[in-house]
Amino acid sequence: MMILAGLLPDFQLQSDDGDSLTRVALTAALAAGAFAVLSALVWPVLVRALLLVPALVLGLVVFFLNGALLFFALKLVPENRGEVGPETAVVVAAVMSAVASATGGALAVRDDDAYRRRLYRLAARRRRKSDEADACPPTPGTVFLQLDGVGHEVLRRVARDDLMPTVNTWLRDGSHRLVPWRTDWSSQTGASQLGILHGSNHDVPAFRWYEKETGETQVSNRPTSAAELQRRAIERTGDGGLLTVDGASRGNLFSGGAEQVALVLSVAARRGKENRSRAGYFAYFCDPANAVRTALSFCAEVGREIGQSSHARIRKHRPRVSRGGLYPFIRAFATVVERDVVVAAVIGDMLAGRSAVYADLVAYDEVAHHSGPFSRDAEQVLARLDRSLALIAKVAEHAPRPYRIVVLSDHGQSPGETFRSRYGLTLQDLVRAGCGLPVPRRARRTRSGAEARSAVRAALHRPVEEGAGGGRRSEPVVLASGNLGLVSFPDVPHRMSKEEIDARHPALLATLANHPGIGFLLVRSEEHGAVVLGAQGTEVPVAELADGHGPLADFGPGAADAVRRTDSFPHTADLMVNSMYDPLDGEVLAFEEQIGSHGGLGGAQGRPFLLSPLALSEPVEGGGDLVGAEQVHHVLRRWLREGHGPQVPLAAPPGPLENSLRQDPGAASFAATPHEPQDKPA
Repeated sequence: MMILAGLLPDFQLQSDDGDSLTRVALTAALAAGAFAVLSALVWPVLVRALLLVPALVLGLVVFFLNGALLFFALKLVPENRGEVGPETAVVVAAVMSAVASATGGALAVRDDDAYRRRLYRLAARRRRKSDEADACPPTPGTVFLQLDGVGHEVLRRVARDDLMPTVNTWLRDGSHRLVPWRTDWSSQTGASQLGILHGSNHDVPAFRWYEKETGETQVSNRPTSAAELQRRAIERTGDGGLLTVDGASRGNLFSGGAEQVALVLSVAARRGKENRSRAGYFAYFCDPANAVRTALSFCAEVGREIGQSSHARIRKHRPRVSRGGLYPFIRAFATVVERDVVVAAVIGDMLAGRSAVYADLVAYDEVAHHSGPFSRDAEQVLARLDRSLALIAKVAEHAPRPYRIVVLSDHGQSPGETFRSRYGLTLQDLVRAGCGLPVPRRARRTRSGAEARSAVRAALHRPVEEGAGGGRRSEPVVLASGNLGLVSFPDVPHRMSKEEIDARHPALLATLANHPGIGFLLVRSEEHGAVVLGAQGTEVPVAELADGHGPLADFGPGAADAVRRTDSFPHTADLMVNSMYDPLDGEVLAFEEQIGSHGGLGGAQGRPFLLSPLALSEPVEGGGDLVGAEQVHHVLRRWLREGHGPQVPLAAPPGPLENSLRQDPGAASFAATPHEPQDKPA
């Protein structure tokens, strides 16, 4: 404070006649003390009142509120020795909060007790009562951290190159195992996370789809749709979800049955006192040092994005999509605000001793959509996410119970230019041309479905996404989910057959199937049942599909089963359109404005990862393939059950026991009864 008073002309800590250095120091101490007391007492009240303010705006309001507290604190200094201009007060308060935060963190680095006290303060509003925290069981809890959109090969590469040193250390010292798993045809967060958290993603054919019986479009990242999908999954499984027993859900689309929720989209659709979806903002921003640090980082991230996009434009990088408008702020929200709030919430859950925590970090997914999944921009985001993993691992050492940290992803991303940029028209334009309908002379951009946009809109109290555009009911509804397209005819109440489509629009199926940007189509046939169509008149019944043959030859193992499963869904579109895939460079053509996309078949988008401690049993016995989000749910369920009962220590000196465990990680299963119900604690 004394240094700032010497540097800033509108800030003084002495009388007009001048004071001794001791007197100035005493005045500074009184002002700093008053500012600290006001921050401790008044700030939480202000932040709670400001929960009605959109979260994105709160980061900007923070500066002015902090300055107002300092302005008032100086008025409390005796003899009017403290004076500051309103604008200067904002600067002084911001610098003081940042310095206090940095100093506190530096002092705590080598002091475990001080570090633990600091972390407790970060999560004080969300911690259980002390008597409950002291009663935490000695059995381990589990933290599931979802790195949204990070593919298996991407994680292996950045870990090998030491861009993610925490992950690299886990893999190098043999404490964790890394395995890939295979998504369903709909390789996107809505389908994957619903299956992981609730055990069923039945009838989720894409990121967005049209339902004929209601005339509505379901969109995975719309709060009302997320709530409906969660309700359907619970109804189908008869179970509340993965987190029903003392669980917490943070930053997800779905709650997983957790009682403790924050920034959960399916809860954001509710209204009333029971809506706690935004409680994480209060828990984090009630500390003014956090608020200032995050606000500064937010501004720095906006500047970083503007610089990176300008560099890509000047260098004429290809492929490239527009990154102007509000995108720099959306990126900053995903990579800074949401990351900080979710990580702080996870820390609070661990210090509260909760049994299971599932959190989604969307930073990489948002940047990779616009910069590319293998870009330097995306790698820098992964490096910062690795620091979050390191912080959470450090917190685990100070938590009231042991924790096992499982890191996973819900899908990967496949690179490639957009369908529009390569061919000068969108999928909707191509469908309209095949139907003989007028096509706009200039292709319009297709709406992007990136997950971070839903979080921003929910924080701003705005609708996430409206339904399909209100065209004529006789015209097709065309929706895009990455490189997967869905075509529905709303005036026909049932799923149209190939024969019906040919009778109405004779050129449509041939136009789509023979287009070089289309890989294959799925449509129902009255004669052969569902069939897959390819170029040059190729037609294969779904029942006869085989990997490596026919239209699915290039799409890898499991593609035929994925198509067959989607065909069984009640809300599968009249036409399911998957873009082409080039197996040599791993590229697809997105029907949305994304150069890193996911949502269909083809490439890295369908191979996410599961990184787990060796203390947990092998995901699939014998090292078999892990297929589908529903199977991942059962693996995570099993791991939660293994957390109860006597434990076999893996940190024993080298010997026969350790060697047997390394050869058969499944032997590390704990001695709790194996026939215990999945939804009850031991």
